[in-house]
Amino acid sequence: MKEKKDLSNAQRFLQSYNNIDYTIRTRYNLNRSMGFSELIRRSVALNYIVRKYEDDLIDFGRLRNAIVHGNEDYIMAEPHYEVVEQIEKIERLLTAPPKALETVCRRDVLTLSSGKSMREAIILIASSNYSNIPVFDNSGEIIGVANGQKILDALGKFLITGGKADVFLDNVKIEDMLSKIENSNYYVFANKDLTVEEALEFFHNNSKLLAILVTKNGGAKEKPLGIITGTDVIKMNSILENY
Repeated sequence: MKEKKDLSNAQRFLQSYNNIDYTIRTRYNLNRSMGFSELIRRSVALNYIVRKYEDDLIDFGRLRNAIVHGNEDYIMAEPHYEVVEQIEKIERLLTAPPKALETVCRRDVLTLSSGKSMREAIILIASSNYSNIPVFDNSGEIIGVANGQKILDALGKFLITGGKADVFLDNVKIEDMLSKIENSNYYVFANKDLTVEEALEFFHNNSKLLAILVTKNGGAKEKPLGIITGTDVIKMNSILENY
């Protein structure tokens, strides 16, 4: 295969176009006879990158037809260099996407034992400046995520019903608070191969999501290798934009 520097703009464009086409069809098992524009529209709901660059990709499909008109051995036009750079960028994002663990994950994952008091949980959140801390039970399995705002809400409700602040802080365990909310909506597990695009897809599909816990195989009893929270969404978009 020729090096990119030895290829014309049209050849580089077609190479990226074909790789994008193949990747999407094989990843989502879409019909080979489906036209490229329909392929893109079908994939919008399945892939963050396709959704983000939908208009560009459909334009590239039209440009591909103008360049070769059905015969890739006969090139009728040369695309601008900027167009080639853009399709190559989208190709990279789809075929070799950045891994979340290597780019955006916070690797120093703080954890809380489920038996800790609310006072201890609040002190850890305040001193660490991390608003979402995974909570594990005695068997080493995650039971939820201690979130600063939800702790504040729980304290407020406790006080409204006549409870005393010291009682809440010292007698209520973090596991007591977590047992009263539907935690499964607030965190998910992913394996070490999670991509930035897939992480963004998790947050896009679940507005309640607080954190993604990355473990070796995506299991709840595995040691967290990294954590991604909603505050990382801007950073993830920036990583994709500059990839």
